[in-house]
Amino acid sequence: MSRRSDFFALPDGLPMRQYEALRAYLHEGCTIEEAAERGGYAPGSFRNLLTRFNKNPSADFFWPQLKKSEPNVKPADPKRARILALRKEQGLTIYQIQEVLKKENLSASVGYIHKIFNQENIKRLPRRSAQRPAPRTLNANRKKLDLSPRSFSTDFAGLFLFAFDLARMGLDEILDQVKMPGTRMIPAGCAVRSLLALKLAGIGRPSQVMAETLDQGLALFTGLNVIPKRTTLTEYSIQVDSTFSGPLMHRWYHAAAQLANVGGTGASVDLDFHTIPYHGHQALLQKHFVSKRSRRQRGILTMLARDAEAHVFCYADSTIRKETQNDAILEFVRDWKARTGKLPGELVFDSRFTVYANLAELDALGIDFITLRRRHASLIRHIHSLDKSAWKKIRLSNIGRAYRTPSVVDETVKLRAYSKPIRQLLVKNLGHDKPTILITNQMKRTPRQLIDRYARRMVIENVISDAIDFFHMDALSSAVPMRINVDVQLTVMASVLYRLMGVRVGQGYEKSEARTLYRDLMRHTGKVTITQNEILVQLRARAKDNYLVAAGYPELHQKIPWLDNKTLRVQFSKRP
Repeated sequence: MSRRSDFFALPDGLPMRQYEALRAYLHEGCTIEEAAERGGYAPGSFRNLLTRFNKNPSADFFWPQLKKSEPNVKPADPKRARILALRKEQGLTIYQIQEVLKKENLSASVGYIHKIFNQENIKRLPRRSAQRPAPRTLNANRKKLDLSPRSFSTDFAGLFLFAFDLARMGLDEILDQVKMPGTRMIPAGCAVRSLLALKLAGIGRPSQVMAETLDQGLALFTGLNVIPKRTTLTEYSIQVDSTFSGPLMHRWYHAAAQLANVGGTGASVDLDFHTIPYHGHQALLQKHFVSKRSRRQRGILTMLARDAEAHVFCYADSTIRKETQNDAILEFVRDWKARTGKLPGELVFDSRFTVYANLAELDALGIDFITLRRRHASLIRHIHSLDKSAWKKIRLSNIGRAYRTPSVVDETVKLRAYSKPIRQLLVKNLGHDKPTILITNQMKRTPRQLIDRYARRMVIENVISDAIDFFHMDALSSAVPMRINVDVQLTVMASVLYRLMGVRVGQGYEKSEARTLYRDLMRHTGKVTITQNEILVQLRARAKDNYLVAAGYPELHQKIPWLDNKTLRVQFSKRP
């Protein structure tokens, strides 16, 4: 056969095989097996072919007409146009655009927005200047304080425990009497309470706007709609110079004394210097010894006094320079006399605190003192020359167990610039490599009593450490610059408020440090409810609430002058 004949006799290609098999079965009357064999199908496959043909018995079954393909065009992305419009028309950042799209139910990731900007060759926005940060929505304003009936949650509910004492002490009246600076938007009382609130809550002064400044409870405690910005706090502290410190603290301690003996009687006072370090290059600051770093560096020398019985700072002076350092103790005596009308009974300090001439002046005033004497070479030779029989062993009660039985030499010596003999105690086996040398004008007390008393003076160093850590007293180089005399006085004021709380609670808390009182008693979250006549603070349950309940805080009802004389009450939630 020819090739043309083979084309029909030996069908090849799918359409021809389908046609021949279907024609043999449907037209010629062949069986399914015969028709399947003609088309090269298995019987089962031919049955499937027959079923499909019955659904479409036309020439299109063998040679289907191809439809013209339409171009696959994706619908326009509404997010893309919106993203480009927000950047070109409003100049928004990627994160701001993301927030706008979220509100419009057009969610988009940061990477997606950034990809669109790259495709459109859109450049980044210029970096914001550090001198012009994004403005905060609200400015502190006393007149915009909202005292209408409402409720809100706060992370600073515990601060209102101090509001009772602040109201009874009449803080606003004290500030008016000393003519503290203030404005109509931020009166003196609101400014001081804002700074004091940060101290009481142990909040530092970081460079960014603190998240806590948006807390409604913190703002309500101060009497403002929001806490002032850090620049405002800085500017206010600059207006408060050191002339306000004396009159303010005199009235502050007098008001506190009406509530409890927290200022102390002055029967025995511990004194110490503390250098607040400065890490810049301020030429006007002098170099002083920083005990924490065991070196000299630029900083502010501050004198602190702590009443040994009341366990509270009773004096602070941050205006001391090298030329006035030795006479700082006499300035404290004059200040105490002006405040209380009497002289302090006993002063305890270390060897570098003052000079011998001032010791003579203290003795002439009838003030007892205990201090260390520097170990110069001739004194060390004198100690080594003493016979063993001169040393007497005593037993102490307030020293660590390993050093309770030191050896002591009790003698009287003469000092230059000190006209009469002075008592000197040489103490060894006290845990130091070299003997400790105490000098005092107290002739009748036993060596054990004198050494015990000086050992308790070391507590002031722990208290100063607490003030540094909890009250952020060393924040001289903070990004929120604050006049150091203001910061130190606020530390003293906060210390008094914590002592008032400790005295009221009792149970050992009257001697606790501020950090302990904050952790156990003051750190409360809660809910504030303002009604027509009162402010109710509901404190969430904590483990040691029973101490505050026993101290009578739930029974306190106090009108708060800076909150339109609304009555303040606190409630303690019951533990589940």
